[in-house]
Amino acid sequence: MEIVSERELVSRLGALPWAEPRAVVSGNFATPFRLMELFDSAVESYRLFALNAQPGMPTRAGVIPESPFVGPAMRDLAALDYLPMRLSLVPMLFDVARPPDVVLLHTSVPRDGKVSLGLEVNILPAAIERARGRGGLVVAQVNPKMPYTFGDAEIDCALVDLAIEVDEALRTSPRRPVNDVTHAIAENVASLVGDGATLQLGIGGLPDAVLGFLKARRSLGVWSEVISDGVVELDRVGALDETRPVTASFLFGSDELYQWVDANPRVRVMRTEIVNDPANIAAHRAMCSINSALQVDLSAQANASFVRGRIYSGFGGQPDFVVGALHALGGQAIVALPSWHAKTDASTIVTRLDAPVTSFQHSAVVTDQGQALVFGRSQRAQARLLIEEAAHPDARAALWEGIRLLRAGDH
Repeated sequence: MEIVSERELVSRLGALPWAEPRAVVSGNFATPFRLMELFDSAVESYRLFALNAQPGMPTRAGVIPESPFVGPAMRDLAALDYLPMRLSLVPMLFDVARPPDVVLLHTSVPRDGKVSLGLEVNILPAAIERARGRGGLVVAQVNPKMPYTFGDAEIDCALVDLAIEVDEALRTSPRRPVNDVTHAIAENVASLVGDGATLQLGIGGLPDAVLGFLKARRSLGVWSEVISDGVVELDRVGALDETRPVTASFLFGSDELYQWVDANPRVRVMRTEIVNDPANIAAHRAMCSINSALQVDLSAQANASFVRGRIYSGFGGQPDFVVGALHALGGQAIVALPSWHAKTDASTIVTRLDAPVTSFQHSAVVTDQGQALVFGRSQRAQARLLIEEAAHPDARAALWEGIRLLRAGDH
């Protein structure tokens, strides 16, 4: 790893041999914004590949955004090249269709010949390997504020070609106040989780609210695409099994979370191919996958990706964890959502989805109204449970009518 000045880095980047290089950059809260700024100033036209890109990414003409999981920085861009794909398959994408030329990392300072990717591992090890294998460039923003995490987060300094030193505050996710609806959903979800379960949760206020109801549980494990502050609270009250490492692929939370994971030997931040592999997920007893959705229809199909026909996020790891959890001994795949969407004044339980399906065949659909335990039920029983146990009371008559019309159309 060669430490260079910003001026020297811009000069080297300006001499890249590709007319339109593909740059894979750390996403979520690990984006190296100063490094990204320098790269953008040096390269006129390029493809920018990031997961859940946060505000501050370049959006000018000449930058083509690519992502299988769309974040707020890319969500409304006309130039967005959305790649519909399970997250577990993205490393394969680098092999067959979207090879990286440059990888832009945000790392810790070196320790014993290694740096840590800190907050995000995800697809980055695969990107590093593919780029180096084809003569590409790996560049790091080395930051003393980046926590040092273990597992696949640790990489040899020799794998980084160039680096700049930037002391830059890390972005954090503020704790969201829990309203009555979220409180009810979280309580309903938590009642399905017993001692010894292994947890997977997504991003947002609901997962932390669920974890808040699990403080009395014991011997819990965590095998999750992402972990947030709620996991720290579970550890503090003794709810976690100390013999099992807390395993995730990226972190999304507060400074307190970052301090807790820093040099913590019980935390392993691992690559996507390991964390999101349904076979690895299924190996955990009582695996409990808890994910959110925008809509669920009466066939228990979930849309977590599209809003009014436009891409909002993407598949992410939801299909991977739903499949893995269903194959685990005692596993559950739970989809949680409010029964009513306040902004559109509409039910989130619908007769049929009019958007692409993100996942299906769940164990339970949970809302503020209750729990629809649908696994193993007939199609008619499943629809009845969704209406009676999960749908908002104001939507139930229309849903029953929707079923009647569907059945009439079958004849």
